[in-house]
Amino acid sequence: MNLDSLKNIFEPGLLQEMQQFGIWQSFKEGDLIMDYGKYIRMMPVILKGTVKVYRLDENGNEILLYYLSSNDSCSMAYSCCLEAKKSEVKAIAEDDVELIAIPHVKLDDWLCNYPSWKNYIMRSFNERFIELLKSIESIAFHKLDDRLIAYLKEKQRLTGSSVIKASHYLIADELATSRVVISRLLKQLENSKKIILYRNEIKLLPSFG
Repeated sequence: MNLDSLKNIFEPGLLQEMQQFGIWQSFKEGDLIMDYGKYIRMMPVILKGTVKVYRLDENGNEILLYYLSSNDSCSMAYSCCLEAKKSEVKAIAEDDVELIAIPHVKLDDWLCNYPSWKNYIMRSFNERFIELLKSIESIAFHKLDDRLIAYLKEKQRLTGSSVIKASHYLIADELATSRVVISRLLKQLENSKKIILYRNEIKLLPSFG
């Protein structure tokens, strides 16, 4: 199990315990990592790849809450572990993912024994909270075309690539709208020479900004 990416975050003693008690897991693109209504007994720390986290609204529609990438963890999973609650979110591998699953019995111990773990957990809660506020603000105050542009930029940031692999259906689901609307907005961006549309791929041009 390679924990090199965590060496600048945690003390050597904590890294040793992670090697001892953590469980390495890998997932392929599209694999389900966490699901609604399931008890969570381990907290994931992402080592490689990107994970999408969703929640159901009151009408049963899925809403994309945020992405998790290398060295991130899911605060909601941490909360469910500590309180022995069923998951209120679903997590899916955006691409090939490697993570280390931390058993729930270690979470409290590490808070007391390792300052870096406490800092990591607090920072994780703060980052996820800020991302949720941004999602709420986007849905409440921003036009859909602005949200689409922000979505594509975030995909580019996470993947490091100007080619976004996503169908119109997927984008529509993640932005809680219809495929027809997304297709129309993407066509407008293509006509403005900001993107090039391919089958299930979108190339962002330098003019995309």
